Amino acid sequence: MSRLFNFSAGPATLPEAVLKQVQAEMLDWNGTGMSVMEMSHRDKPFMSIAQAAEKDLRELLNIPANYKVLFLQGGATAQFTYIPMNLLGSKTGADYIVTGDWGKKAAKEAAKYLKVNIAATSEADKFTKVPDRATWKLDPNAAYVHYTPNETIHGVEFADIPETNGVPLVADFSSTILSRPIDVSKFGLIYAGAQKNIGPSGLTIVIVREDLIGHAQALTPGIFDYKQMAENESMLNTPPCFGWYVAGLVFKYLLAQGGLKAVAERNERKAKALYDYIDSEPFYSNPVAKADRSWMNVPFVLKNAELDADFLKGAVAAKLSGLKGHRAVGGMRASIYNAMSEEGVQALITYMKEFAKAHG
Repeated sequence: MSRLFNFSAGPATLPEAVLKQVQAEMLDWNGTGMSVMEMSHRDKPFMSIAQAAEKDLRELLNIPANYKVLFLQGGATAQFTYIPMNLLGSKTGADYIVTGDWGKKAAKEAAKYLKVNIAATSEADKFTKVPDRATWKLDPNAAYVHYTPNETIHGVEFADIPETNGVPLVADFSSTILSRPIDVSKFGLIYAGAQKNIGPSGLTIVIVREDLIGHAQALTPGIFDYKQMAENESMLNTPPCFGWYVAGLVFKYLLAQGGLKAVAERNERKAKALYDYIDSEPFYSNPVAKADRSWMNVPFVLKNAELDADFLKGAVAAKLSGLKGHRAVGGMRASIYNAMSEEGVQALITYMKEFAKAHG
C-alpha cells in the first residue's frame, strides 16, 4: 500500500501509527471480542477509553483542575450557538474579533442570541492580517471575548494570546489545538473540532472553566447545556464513541512523541521551510502579513492563475492531495497539521520547484 501526502484542511491526515492501531483493534478491542463502535458507552471498556483520553489530554495541555473537559458532538460550528447560550449570563452582549470566515460565521450565529460587538476585524484587508491592537474596541462589560487563533481558510494566526482585562476569553482552536503548548488558564473556554489535529470528524472538544458553567439561558436545550454535560461526563446522550477512542490514541501518540514542545518544534520547522521557499520563488506568493502567518494552513497563489488546474493535476500525479484553496480565496492551500511529516512538506516543495521551472 502506498499512502499519499494529504494536505487537506479537514478531515485531515492522521498519524499512520494511530491508523494502524485502529486497524488492528477494529474487530476486537483489548480482548473484548467487539469493536469500539459496537460497545456500550456506559460499560467499563468504553468508560476506560474515555477516562484515559481525558487524562492524556489534560497532561498534554496541562489543563488546570478547575476546568472541565467535554467530548461533544456537532462540530465546532455547533459551539457558535452553545457559547452564547451558556456564557451570556446576566450580560447583554459579547465581543468578537474577526480575522476570517470562521470568526465571521461565529459572530453571525451568536447575534441570534445576544448583542454582538465586532471589537476588531481585518475584513477590509481581505483577512490577510490580525488587526492592530490599538484599533480594538473591547467592551469591559462583555460576557466574553471570542476569537479564532488560527483561521483555516485565510491562513492567519495570532502570535500570542489577546489580553481581555478579566473578561473571559473564548477561542475556536479547531485548526491549531495541540500544535504547540498553550496556557489554558488564560482562557475561559477553548473549543475545537477534532478533524484537523485530534481525530476523525464528529467529535468536538470543549475545555471550560468551572465558574462559567451553570448560567445557561432558559431556552438552552439540555443537550447544549455545559453544566448538564459536565455532570454526565459528556454522556447525557450517546457520545461520538469512535471519534473519542481515536482521539485518545492520538493523545497517547503525541505524548510518546515528546509532548507539545517537541510537536511545536517540528511544526515550526515545517512552516518555515514552506514559507521560505514561497518567499524565495517569484512564481508563488502568500498574501498574509509575515507576522501573522499560520503554522497550520499555508495559502499561496501561482503567478498565473490559469495554471492552477495544471498545478493540481500534477500534484495528484505526484501523490500530493488536498491542495486546492478554499473557494472563498482561490489559489492553493497546504494544511500541514501535526500528522503531516517533514518529508511530506519537502515533497511538496520539490514538486513546486519542478512546476515553477517547467512553467515559469
